[in-house]
Amino acid sequence: MDYLSITGPSRLQGEVAISGAKNAALPLIAATLLSDQPCTIENIPQVADIRTLLKLFEKLGSRFIFEEHTLTIDNEAIDNTIATYDIVKTMRASILVLGPLLARFGRCEVSLPGGCAIGQRPIDLHLKALEQMGALIEIKNGYVVATAPEGLQGAQIIFDKVTVTGSENIIMAAALARGKSTLINVAKEPEVVQLCELLSAAGVSIEGIGTGELTIHGTDRQPLKFDPFAIIPDRIEAGTYLCAAAITYSCISLSGVRPDHLDAVTAKLHEAGCRIESEADRMVIYPAARLKAFEISTTEYPGFPTDMQAQFMALATQAEGVSIIEERLFENRFMHVSELQRLGASIHLKGNTATLNGPIQLLGADVMATDLRASSALVLAGLAASGVTNVHRIYHLDRGYEALHEKLKKLGAKIERLKE
Repeated sequence: MDYLSITGPSRLQGEVAISGAKNAALPLIAATLLSDQPCTIENIPQVADIRTLLKLFEKLGSRFIFEEHTLTIDNEAIDNTIATYDIVKTMRASILVLGPLLARFGRCEVSLPGGCAIGQRPIDLHLKALEQMGALIEIKNGYVVATAPEGLQGAQIIFDKVTVTGSENIIMAAALARGKSTLINVAKEPEVVQLCELLSAAGVSIEGIGTGELTIHGTDRQPLKFDPFAIIPDRIEAGTYLCAAAITYSCISLSGVRPDHLDAVTAKLHEAGCRIESEADRMVIYPAARLKAFEISTTEYPGFPTDMQAQFMALATQAEGVSIIEERLFENRFMHVSELQRLGASIHLKGNTATLNGPIQLLGADVMATDLRASSALVLAGLAASGVTNVHRIYHLDRGYEALHEKLKKLGAKIERLKE
């Protein structure tokens, strides 16, 4: 098992290229199940979650070539519609095949995802919506068995709460349904928007893209044809590097980025005292003279993303004053707190709110990653800490960050990937 060894404190400089968004690539790869023709996708990140999903596609009978950052995939010969537990247990996003498999083939079996380190992520909203579209849903031996032999029927779906994967699953299902579907309280994340734009370009009539209400006119099981397309830049990776610059009082530039997807993040960095200049696909962050405390509450897009909460908690350890961080989306997403405390952070937890006193001189120590974004927070803390910080269990990092240590090393960080 690998770990990262970081010697700090660091100063960074230079430019970092932002990879394609893992959270956009997963549903867009799943959407290719709606087609029986080859499709080419560019700017796919080389991360573990992508490889896991492709393992699932291989089991389904898909043929593909994944080289560098380009995937050419052909789902014409799919002869299996069972997503097995051994794949789904390693990545909850595998549930994204449920909607498109059912819509195209009229039957599928998808393993229940099981537990998640950062809290409950129930799929009941997915299943309820599919039942409203005429599917018969049964839970058998730990699997969702879904059937719709005559195809899915368009319906009005009102999501009880905003759900990104739920929105994506039902958008894909509605694309091949019979008649009109109206989806209300839909997630507005850029990754959901790109999915809608892709389906629209393939001939599915979708009204309301980018809003909380979509009207989708399905093709009645007519498979789609996708032209080649590229994955949008990863806004969470970009935000993580902005925090890396902020916590080390460094100036760096980001290329291949979408600044408009980062408004909530850059607003908080401005509040902390940093200056950021943006143009079409490039951002430059200039360090604060002195980092200032801030308050954040995670919420759905376009609000502050839960996937940036841990990184900002690391940043708050170096900010002058009292920072308050409220986690409103996941009930167990503060597991990095105890690890940051091992480095010397002053954090008080009460319910879903963390209060941090800073600035604190962090001291290197051995810490353990508990989930994907917590891992990156520990790396950021290690960049600011004095001495050596060893971050263990970095397989969490590998799920969503492409070549993190290599990119940081190029920026001047003293960081090595080593074997336990």
